[in-house]
Amino acid sequence: MVQEKEGAERIAKRLARAGLCSRREAERWIRDGRVAVDGQVLTTPAFTVGDDSRVEVDGKPLGGPEPPRLFRYHKPAGLLTTARDPQGRPTIFEKLPRELPRLIAVGRLDLASEGLLLLTNDGELARHLELPSTGWLRRYRARARGTADEGRLKALARGVDIAGVAYGPIQATLDRVQGANVWLTLALREGKNREVRRVLEHVGLAVNRLIRIAYGPFQLGELARGAVEEVPRRVLRDQLGALYKELAGKVERHAHRRG
Repeated sequence: MVQEKEGAERIAKRLARAGLCSRREAERWIRDGRVAVDGQVLTTPAFTVGDDSRVEVDGKPLGGPEPPRLFRYHKPAGLLTTARDPQGRPTIFEKLPRELPRLIAVGRLDLASEGLLLLTNDGELARHLELPSTGWLRRYRARARGTADEGRLKALARGVDIAGVAYGPIQATLDRVQGANVWLTLALREGKNREVRRVLEHVGLAVNRLIRIAYGPFQLGELARGAVEEVPRRVLRDQLGALYKELAGKVERHAHRRG
């Protein structure tokens, strides 16, 4: 019987925990031959490492995990939520202050959308916060052209199937009519790609402005457009509970071994 390595975890998870990338990006790096463990270049992400494994990325030793950090960012419209864009369009990471650590976006906001975007240095934390099973409500304000049918809006609370894609329940409230536009507040838990725009188009409304105002317990509030602000550690402990203890515990164990 093979004894499991102390602190055993999949290599992609280890890379994500170190704040280098998301798990999905880590799997691509591995398939590209950029990751080695104990001198062996990996060809598959189906590989387990332990606390004492020597991991290298592009020939450079992987540092230990950093304490989990979370930031609120007020994303302006016109920026992509991606590290690089083949078309050369501006991204959020080009606009962030240089003194910040390498950060990963929690979910996405499309090019035209704005508002609250959470950023973290911890890939495992990002993955956890994105999961629908986490249960955190995402709230948006939307301005859309067209006439709102309150009956159809109310029916979105039962979920809807559009072109074979099932969208979960959405609470949609008509706030006011402004000329040819209406303002709505929406709350949902899944956040599929362009979900709000597609669902509102389904009920006859064309979104021309979309602002995320909350992600779980974290609010956009009065954060200025383009500004970034770190969530205090005590708030993270309160909101993440056992997950925060687990992530922080790994940092402490690594520091103890290196000490």
